[in-house]
Amino acid sequence: MVLRLVEKNPARTIFTRFIPALRPGEGHGMWQSYFRRWEEMTLERAGAGIIELVPPLDGFAPPARTYDKAVYSPWFGGQLARTLIAEEVDTLIISGGEADMCVLATVMGAIDLGFRVVLAEDAICSTSDVAYDNILRLFNERYSHHVETGSVEEILDWWK
Repeated sequence: MVLRLVEKNPARTIFTRFIPALRPGEGHGMWQSYFRRWEEMTLERAGAGIIELVPPLDGFAPPARTYDKAVYSPWFGGQLARTLIAEEVDTLIISGGEADMCVLATVMGAIDLGFRVVLAEDAICSTSDVAYDNILRLFNERYSHHVETGSVEEILDWWK
């Protein structure tokens, strides 16, 4: 489903990549203990391949752009927000992995920045089915004024 969204307009696609610490215990503040706890997620243990875009998405960059981040939120540091605002982007269609972590942080930051947020509900995932269901319920019930949810098919129909 993510591929279908990217194929629609690769030049307007932005990938964000979570770049973990190089070694266990590295990072700022609580991220140090996070990478001690989840040391298998460090670049040293998992290898640099974990940060690469997966095929066939890797074939879209460029023209798609990639922003790296060391935390869940792509908004930390402001570069992504400045770029989107300068380009007069007003709507974000969001897809991605870990609905209850990176996707949640992306959506909440986009709301704070005033973007129209459209969440592709069948183009997000979580390692926890319960978390996925709860995130969709949260966005549909609690944040319905700020977040629109729909299937990729519905989004592509709207995008025509």
